Amino acid sequence: MLPVAIATLAATLAAGGQPSFQGHAEPIRGQVEERIVGSSWHRGCPVHHSKLRLLELTHWGFDGEVHRGRLIVHRKHDGAILRAMKRLFKRGYEIRRVELIDRFGADDRRAMKADNTSAFNCRFVAGTNRWSMHAYGRAIDINPIENPYVSGSHVSPPAGEPFADRSRDAEGMIHAGDEVVRAFARKAGWEWGGAWPGATRDYQHFSSNGR
Repeated sequence: MLPVAIATLAATLAAGGQPSFQGHAEPIRGQVEERIVGSSWHRGCPVHHSKLRLLELTHWGFDGEVHRGRLIVHRKHDGAILRAMKRLFKRGYEIRRVELIDRFGADDRRAMKADNTSAFNCRFVAGTNRWSMHAYGRAIDINPIENPYVSGSHVSPPAGEPFADRSRDAEGMIHAGDEVVRAFARKAGWEWGGAWPGATRDYQHFSSNGR
């Protein structure tokens, strides 16, 4: 059965109306809890899954159609992230796909290769034993191919190499001061990795503390 919010969207579209953003937050339970435990969440994580929230929301896809998506974030940020995503929806910003990282075995590289937008994942910062902000449910990565991680000549994911040239203006890209950056700054107070100082930039990344 479709969630009420999504069913309402379907009815609106069927009636020929303009689609409006639909989204809600709920505790981690049932099939979602079963799916993430032992995958994106495990014992020893810095945040218990009871403090996380599942966001069910709609977004515009690269095909110009409305799609359903799912994110997991910390409960203290669920409303703020929904407000930011609502603003992006209203501005027509396109996101390739929004699926839980567990769809990709909680493997960040696989998720980036699929150009998946995701949030919570209990993992370390690559190459360290320091928890990523994703492990706290306080970060999101958006359209990783169009907004890759760039450090010197290293680009991740590899398919994002053409987009390391930030003078490009392709769908799904994020640029300084644009609607995506403003939405997360104003609605959630989250900072953008594309503004990091130095030679390393994470153009897909937003977090509550800027790291």
